[in-house]
Amino acid sequence: MGLKEEFEEYAEKAKTLPENTTNDDKLILYGLFKQATVGPVNTSRPGMFNMKEKYKWDAWKAVEGKSKEEAMNDYITKVKQLQEAAAASS
Repeated sequence: MGLKEEFEEYAEKAKTLPENTTNDDKLILYGLFKQATVGPVNTSRPGMFNMKEKYKWDAWKAVEGKSKEEAMNDYITKVKQLQEAAAASS
C-alpha cells in the first residue's frame, strides 16, 4: 500500500475517533490533513468573529513547512496515537 492509500485509510479511521477527542487533537489532524491534501495555506486568516475557522486556519498555518508526504505521515501517526489512547481508556 502506498502512502496516499494509507493516508486515505487513516482519514476514514479519523472519522471514527471517539467524541471525547480533544479540540487540540482535532485541530492538529485538520492542519495536517489540509497540508497533505492542499499544501500551504492559500487563504487569508478569518476574522475575529469566526473563532472556529480562525483556530482551524492557525492549525493549518502551523504545519506550513511540511511537505505533503511529511504531513501524511504525521497525520497517520497522530490517528494511530489517538486510536491507541481511545482503546486504552475504554
